[in-house]
Amino acid sequence: MDAIRDFLKPELIWFLVGLVLLVLELVTPGLIIGFFGIGAWIVGIVCLTTEISTNTQLLIFIAASVLSLLLLRKWLKGVFLGHAGSKQDLTHDLEEFIGQRAVVKEKIVPKLGGKVEFHGSNWEARADEQIEQGTVVEIIGKENITLKVKAI
Repeated sequence: MDAIRDFLKPELIWFLVGLVLLVLELVTPGLIIGFFGIGAWIVGIVCLTTEISTNTQLLIFIAASVLSLLLLRKWLKGVFLGHAGSKQDLTHDLEEFIGQRAVVKEKIVPKLGGKVEFHGSNWEARADEQIEQGTVVEIIGKENITLKVKAI
């Protein structure tokens, strides 16, 4: 009977509830359930230090869970999913392309485009003039994934 009484201590129950909720967070998407696990552990710690009523325990659980959810979710989501700190610097990307040479793989027709090979990959390309297949071209610009080229 003493083993059951020891098991029914509020701090142990809150710890186990928190553990179950944190494990559930690992198997479900969303990054929400874990904050309720944190709230349960906070109540368990409070129950270790003081003796409080069940109603107070529930109030602390709700308050701690919601506060941790509101204050930490955005930050933790950024940690786990990766931060998008700022917009990509497009001028840095252009430095890699501008002035480089490529080889025309499919004839480039003005307004229709074609394909060039650059660094081992085929790229869509546009030019102001028709350029035949096999011609070496110089990259003069880039718009998204299309290279602007001119014949050398």
